Amino acid sequence: MFGKVKKWLGIEGVKVELSIPEEVLEQQEVISGTVQFYSMNTQTVNSVKVIITEKYYRGRRKKKMIDEYKIGEILMENQFEVPAEEMLEIDFELPFTVIKSQMDKLQGSNFLFKGIIGAAKKLKGVRSVYTVTAEAEVDGTKLHPFDKREILIK
Repeated sequence: MFGKVKKWLGIEGVKVELSIPEEVLEQQEVISGTVQFYSMNTQTVNSVKVIITEKYYRGRRKKKMIDEYKIGEILMENQFEVPAEEMLEIDFELPFTVIKSQMDKLQGSNFLFKGIIGAAKKLKGVRSVYTVTAEAEVDGTKLHPFDKREILIK
């Protein structure tokens, strides 16, 4: 009975690890990486979802605002087995589109405004943090394993 509970909660189940570059160029519009799976017991993975999100921070202290945008997603629905005590790797390519504000567009298009707008954004506390998340749907578990990594988009 204890084994069923551990399986249901995902304890000693499939472990997921993302292997992605630390930084990527915005012009590439694709992140290439690998999702690695490891398990102590043979288990079946029904699907894998890989998402990139942008957390957009602006303001300071009490006036701080945070918005979160999903800028890319892939769903791999092919079912496969993760063998016991062996590493399994699946490659992926995640397309993304960076959302630009009017200030970002103006900063990128005009050489004279680049420094001024950069200073204004720093003064207002404007920044974006990009996160790639991989989540596997494992057969027979309620808590699905996932991994999260921050990435720098230049």
